[in-house]
Amino acid sequence: MIYLKKLGLPSEENEDEMINSKVNMHNNFYPLRIFPEKQLKNISFEPITIFYGGNGSGKTTILNIISDTINASKKNIDNRSEFFKRYVGICKQQYEIVNQNECKSIKYISSDDVFDYLLDLRAINSSVNRRKEDLVNEYFEYKNSPSGTYNSGIDQYEDLKNKVDSNRMTVSKYVRTRLSNNNIIQESNGETALDFWQKEIEDNSIYIIDEPENSLSAENQLKLKQFIEESARFYNCQFIIATHSPFLLALEGAKIYDLDSIPAKAKKWTELDNVRVYYQFFADNRDKFE
Repeated sequence: MIYLKKLGLPSEENEDEMINSKVNMHNNFYPLRIFPEKQLKNISFEPITIFYGGNGSGKTTILNIISDTINASKKNIDNRSEFFKRYVGICKQQYEIVNQNECKSIKYISSDDVFDYLLDLRAINSSVNRRKEDLVNEYFEYKNSPSGTYNSGIDQYEDLKNKVDSNRMTVSKYVRTRLSNNNIIQESNGETALDFWQKEIEDNSIYIIDEPENSLSAENQLKLKQFIEESARFYNCQFIIATHSPFLLALEGAKIYDLDSIPAKAKKWTELDNVRVYYQFFADNRDKFE
């Protein structure tokens, strides 16, 4: 599904007007002087559109411009400069949204959002591990304590129940029955990151995503690739992604803008320099796999 159909970027003349209109001197003109040099003026979108390039190529910048232009929701709000806001103001006059009534939400998801999610779970895991240790100690205290007479009352009832459970259960079962979120700590960071994407992405929405491959193994990147393809094909999602992962660059039907080239233009994933480096490396070492 296509919701965001096209976006026009300010021309070099527009940027010059913004700079010349300022009386005070500015050292930071971000995001000016990036895309005119790449001769990137008009962007057309497909159900999956990818911006590819090395560090400093502008791929994260273009995602921020798109997300602010179409008012995407964000978990973390950045403090934008006056130049950035004026830049986006021009873009707001040069974009087209179609099928708007069918679009349920527009979300921008950064790699920091994934890391925050992982850190939150890591904090939970630490708490879970401490709780497990406490429960193991509790189990052996009750198991080794002499049987006695328990008076009526809630506290005494809990003591009696714990004593009975410690006698009839293994320590593992005793801990599991008292630790409802024990399954959280069974997942690796990569599996947890993949779980983040599967929970975050819903139907009939636009997703603007910065480097979703972070924290994912090659195997899980391929799983994410399939999930994105199916979400675009069957669940009417549109994806706008910045990445240099060869697995995600191979997303079926994706339109890829190469921001490393001048002029920046759409290319096949097999034509991209980064992918060619991988190809040549494995071609040179083909005999080692045989």
